[in-house]
This record gives sequence, C-alpha cells and structure tokens, in this order.
Amino acid sequence: MTGGSLPMTVPAPDLPARVRIHEVGARDGLQNEKAVVPTEVKAEFIHRLAAAGLTTIEATSFVHPKWVPQLADAEDLFPRLADLEGVALPVLVPNERGLDRALALGARRIAVFGSATETFAARNLNRTVDESLAMFEPVVARAKDDKVHVRGYLSMCFGDPWEGPVPVHQVVRVAKALMDLGCDELSLGDTIGVATPGHVQDLLSELNEEGVRTNTIGVHFHDTYGQALANTLAALQHGVTTVDASAGGLGGCPYAKSATGNLATEDLVWMLHGLGIETGVDLDALTATSVWLAEQLGRPSPSRTVRALSHKE
Repeated sequence: MTGGSLPMTVPAPDLPARVRIHEVGARDGLQNEKAVVPTEVKAEFIHRLAAAGLTTIEATSFVHPKWVPQLADAEDLFPRLADLEGVALPVLVPNERGLDRALALGARRIAVFGSATETFAARNLNRTVDESLAMFEPVVARAKDDKVHVRGYLSMCFGDPWEGPVPVHQVVRVAKALMDLGCDELSLGDTIGVATPGHVQDLLSELNEEGVRTNTIGVHFHDTYGQALANTLAALQHGVTTVDASAGGLGGCPYAKSATGNLATEDLVWMLHGLGIETGVDLDALTATSVWLAEQLGRPSPSRTVRALSHKE
C-alpha cells in the first residue's frame, strides 16, 4: 500500500486546510447496480467506510422500491447502522412519504434531489422544475421543524444529455430556490461529467453574487471526461470544503445514460493528501474496503488509485 511515504505532501497556496468528504458510495454508488446487493453487504460496506475515517456516509434512499429496487431495503438497512457513533448518515427522501419513513427510523439528516433542467425533472421526478420545488417545500419545512439537517442536491448543473449546455443563470435560479426553502447545504451535481474548471468557478461566483455562501456549497462531479479532479481543485480554489465522492468510483445515474461513475473517493484522497489537506481518512483502509466491495460485486474497481495501490506488494 502507500507505506506512509506517498503521495509526497506539497501544499499549494489558497486552499482549505481541511475538506469534508461526503461519501455517496453506499447510495449513489450502488443504486445503479443491476444485481441486488445483499443488505448485510451494504451494512458491512458502510461500517468499513466509517472505520476508514469517513464521517459523512450517505446510507440509502427512501424512494419507492419500484423506482430504485436496489434501495428497497432501506428500512432493514438503516437500523443496522445504529452503532456508528459520530458518523452522519444522511438519506435521500423524494417526498413527504419518504420523509415519514426516514423519520420513523430516527434519521437526522435528509436530502432532497432536484434538477436544474426541465427534461431531467420530468424523467427523474415526473414533474416540472417548479412543481418539484413545490413538492420539496413541505418536506424541508417539516424536517427543519424537527431540527433535521437538510441537503439539497441539484443535478444537471453543467450540462444535460437532452438539452445540452445549461445556462449558469438557470442553475443559479433553482439553486437559490432550494436554499430559500431552508436547505442547510447545496450539492452541485455534474451529472453527466461535462464540467470544466472555468465553468465551475463561474457558477460558484454567480451563486455567491446571489447570496448563496460558499460554506454552504458542496460539489458532486462525475468523471465521464476525466475532469472530476480538475473540477474539484477549481472548487477548492474558490473555497469549497465539501466534496462528494464514491468509494471505488462506483455509480452513475439510472435516468441519464451518459452519466458514468462518480469521482472515486480514493483518487480524491490521494490528491488532497498530496496537497496537505486534512481529510481524516486512512487511504490504505479505504482502498482495502473498495477492493473488498469489488470482490462482492464481481468486478474490479474503476478507481485508478485503488488499482495502483492494490497491485503494490
């Protein structure tokens, strides 16, 4: 493995001292798997991620099983995580029914999932953008009344497979609307992986100008065109300190065929540690976890760092 010597730490100026990794492998990473992953494997995966030092691990989604069969075991899985003290376990809720299910199991962090484009909103939520915001309004209000932390996901922030380029002002409008509902944080999703660094910084600047603070923003990049790490660095240079990533680079999007895997957590940690940025993550333990999960899934991890480290003596 790394042996504690590599990557060599060479800090760069004007970057955060610490980054919080929002680990999405157990939800976003697994939701696209065709073969149903056993609940006990999911539970062990999350426990291994926590043991590797990840403190925010998105556990599951309380969406109707018809739409995402892989996550139909949410009620069975979530109680198996009750022993994970000090680990935030956000769950995705699509509507008030999902919220009811999550709250009944004691969830204290939830996420709603919106779209910056009309086509994806129709395909993913069967609603217009504004209708989806109206659906989220009582969900967020009830969660906040119960002092539950709310994350707002916004997909298609940089491009849409049906609509093409997405104007920055369009993204900003929906992002601001989500935050105005009462969301505590906003995750900007590059769902099909077409963002480039200048685009990232432009969107972040426009959001700031409209009153969305950088410390409430997270970034969620897919690596379709190999740009995820470059885009992450651009976000860090802007002051972002929350980055979504998926152990082993698992994931895609069931409603967007051109969406390939998420930014691999190991690749992100390798870069951050090389920059002297603290994460609290043990890279060797994380790599071993992804190797273990790849064995459960019956295929190698797409993460370059996992491949490099797991082939070392």
